[in-house]
Amino acid sequence: MNKFVLKAEKRLLTGSKVKQLRRQGIVPANVFGHTVKSQAVQVTAVDFARVYKEAGETSLIWLKIQNEDQERPTLIKALTNHPVTGQRLHIDFHQVNLKEKVSANVPVEVIGENQLVKDGLAVLDVNLHEIEVEALPTDIPENLVFDISTLTAIGDHFKVSDAKVSSEVIIVTDPEKVVVAIGAPQKEEEPLETEVVEAEVEGETPAAEDAPTEGETPAEAPKTE
Repeated sequence: MNKFVLKAEKRLLTGSKVKQLRRQGIVPANVFGHTVKSQAVQVTAVDFARVYKEAGETSLIWLKIQNEDQERPTLIKALTNHPVTGQRLHIDFHQVNLKEKVSANVPVEVIGENQLVKDGLAVLDVNLHEIEVEALPTDIPENLVFDISTLTAIGDHFKVSDAKVSSEVIIVTDPEKVVVAIGAPQKEEEPLETEVVEAEVEGETPAAEDAPTEGETPAEAPKTE
């Protein structure tokens, strides 16, 4: 297993002042744990992007904090990004005890090609993107894989209970929840026919059948006094 090490420094700027750090390409962060006092740290955006690309949120990241002799085993607990630019705004590192189990949300990875979906005869419904597990930090899987090429009929699906994990991993998410399914394509609705009702308009020209024929005298209008 690869060891992912990320350099960090103790952070002095807090509150609104952390904007200065972000402008310099530095991401503010915090380290916390059950027996660890929360500590403000900072990492460079470039270094974090490199490590995060390989480690993700389920692999251990060893924080090497400046002036500390030992590296700290951590998991990413929360990652805040700017909603528009995607810039990293803040990171929460959870320092873990390697001998104690922790819970983590493991990403679902859908692989394979489904012939029904490829031919346009069905649609792929992915209902869960993460599955919560409990394990020692070193046993947390990187992802949980589901191969949709083995689903051959509409209605076929995988449940959480179909996830393949080692005996050291406990799945916390409801095992009966459907992760991915092959569904029937939606039928296009036909446009509703609207009945046009012709309303009589005051002053409207009489219909042809009500008009006098040639040579016929129209009915005499009533006399007024």
